[in-house]
Amino acid sequence: MDFDSIFLSLKLALWTIALMIPLGVWCAYRLVNAGSFKVWLEAGLALPLVLPPTVLGYYFLVGFGGKTVLGIPLVFSFTGILIASLIVNIPFAIQPIQRAFESIDPQIREAAKVCGLSPWQAFRLIELPLIWRGILSASALTFAHTLGEFGVVLMVGGAIPGETKTASIAIYDRVQSFDTAGAGMLSLLLLAISLIAIALSYGVFSPRNGQKRSGER
Repeated sequence: MDFDSIFLSLKLALWTIALMIPLGVWCAYRLVNAGSFKVWLEAGLALPLVLPPTVLGYYFLVGFGGKTVLGIPLVFSFTGILIASLIVNIPFAIQPIQRAFESIDPQIREAAKVCGLSPWQAFRLIELPLIWRGILSASALTFAHTLGEFGVVLMVGGAIPGETKTASIAIYDRVQSFDTAGAGMLSLLLLAISLIAIALSYGVFSPRNGQKRSGER
């Protein structure tokens, strides 16, 4: 079992969640009140869903070039694949949270205004607690997608052990070297983790499930 690649994939997924979810909450909140430009903004943010990973990887590779962040090169580095991961996970982090914001009854916001709450107070005290299911769903989807990302990570980071060689790339390398047993073990592990994350996203965190539990009480 290639534990280094598994650890690196988990590290990448957790960093992506930690950085992307707060940004996703802010973007989703702004999108709800985006006005006439909302459709175009949503279309732009959803592009990573439909663009081939090789296209995104190519633009990242060209865009990063010889650039560095605090002296750390972006190409063939963990920093580079983290930035790429943040971008390709935009729709997975934003859309569930946006749907959660949109499901809030407008009368609740009106009541907050009547009570004299500022927009920030209404967001922090009322709206944020109401969208927790959307935040957890976005986290689960982002986590699962990051674990399975292959094309973009390979083009931007290559396959440097301990630095950019994630579990999905390790599976590819093992298949290339005819190590089907090792590839099968890694694939099974990623399948199990991804299935659990998706099940949580569509099951435990779904509003319907929450309503059912409330009715049982």
